[in-house]
Amino acid sequence: MHTDTERCLRAVQAKDARFDGWFFTAVLTTGIYCRPSCPVVPPKPQNMTFYPSAAACQQAGFRACKRCRPDTSPGSPEWNQRADLVARAMRLIGDGVVDREGVPGLAARLGYSTRQIERQLLAELGAGPLALARAQRAQTARLLVETTAVPMAEIAFAAGFASIRTFNDTVREVYALSPSELRTRALTAKSNQKTNGQKTNGTATPGALTLRLPFRAPLNPDNLFGHLAATAVPGVEEWLDGAYRRTLRLPYGHGIAALTPAPDHIGCRLTLTDLRDLPVAISRCRRMLDLDADPVAIDDLLRTDPLLTPLVDKAPGRRVPRTVDEAEFAVRAVLGQQVSTAAARTHAARLVIAHGEPVDDPEGGLTHLFPSPEALAGLDPESLALPRSRRTTFTTLVRQLADGTLRLGAESDWDEARVRLAALPGFGPWTVEAIAMRALGDPDAFLATDLGMRRAAQELGLPSTPAALTARAAAWRPWRAYAVQYLWATDDHPINFMPV
Repeated sequence: MHTDTERCLRAVQAKDARFDGWFFTAVLTTGIYCRPSCPVVPPKPQNMTFYPSAAACQQAGFRACKRCRPDTSPGSPEWNQRADLVARAMRLIGDGVVDREGVPGLAARLGYSTRQIERQLLAELGAGPLALARAQRAQTARLLVETTAVPMAEIAFAAGFASIRTFNDTVREVYALSPSELRTRALTAKSNQKTNGQKTNGTATPGALTLRLPFRAPLNPDNLFGHLAATAVPGVEEWLDGAYRRTLRLPYGHGIAALTPAPDHIGCRLTLTDLRDLPVAISRCRRMLDLDADPVAIDDLLRTDPLLTPLVDKAPGRRVPRTVDEAEFAVRAVLGQQVSTAAARTHAARLVIAHGEPVDDPEGGLTHLFPSPEALAGLDPESLALPRSRRTTFTTLVRQLADGTLRLGAESDWDEARVRLAALPGFGPWTVEAIAMRALGDPDAFLATDLGMRRAAQELGLPSTPAALTARAAAWRPWRAYAVQYLWATDDHPINFMPV
């Protein structure tokens, strides 16, 4: 979008928050870059230039605006609605792969050469993988500096910097302030909040961080948090005091996330055993709640169908509830085949107690991480209270996940993953599409055989047979997964007795 100068100018002049994260405005006279909705008076058009990413702005020598904090914009919806090389690379960079494995590790996961990845990212985003990862490190550093009392030396390495000097230089270059100055400003702001009687973000629990996750409005939290709460596995997930809480398996340790809906953000409280996992934990929480979606574009397209228009107008901004762990969701999808939601939760809870890793949760009732595929691959199939055919489905799935034959992750090609899943015994269209929608994040996944979907379609006057409904849904592409959310909402989403 950054190449459409007239459209970008209109968005900046209107301070349109819908375009935050789509592009960034660099001001030639001040040397700063902003989000489109920056509250300051817009610069003259001749003094503005536009970039596709914060990393490209930083690489061109611009500093982040201190008013609008462009580094905290919602992510571009492009990376969650596409499955091409650039989108998959951006999802992996957000998951911290470059910091942990370097650019060669990123290339190996994607099956391309480092040169090809560099070239494509530069062409579309104006920055290569190292610059994009550096921008993410700078944002992580700022979060830790402003929200914790952790010593600067520890923050430098937790944020992924190779040295304290690189940390100091990067923070000064991006924010025009030293790390110590950033912390002083944050402490002054908190002090002013206390003086004005406002509640500040306390972190009484060691290792706990409190932050806000931005999103593009509108956001309807009902189906999003309602579904997560309704399907929560005891010990791994819970709904407590207005927050959805769950354990997280992370690259360097584990964590607990507590997510609370608010009108203009999602409150996020993270308790981590290793601060190096902060950017990954944030990325996975955002992905689970589908916070980088563009609800206006989605709802506008769905409104073109007159039978969907009343549903969209009644509760706009529905998101697709996703997952923080693709392998975990695939296992849970198999456990939920042809049983009620309550029975699926019971099956999952038994696995958690028998094979999950214990965690401490002083703020709630979470007890375990969901078992890894490696832990489940060695279990005795006879211990599963499942029909024999579903035991075969389960054991085949976890074995292939454990040995790497089947890979479900941010790097997955959605069509290729569908083919591999469909080849597994006991995997029918519903299971494949459910995993594509909620684990892989395909916004066009469509559960035409879902019983709740078919019942809702019939009540609305839509075709109710899978083939006819799929044909009608062609007009909803590429947002059919969102149409599923609106249709489910008409019947309060009965998630009982799911087909295979």
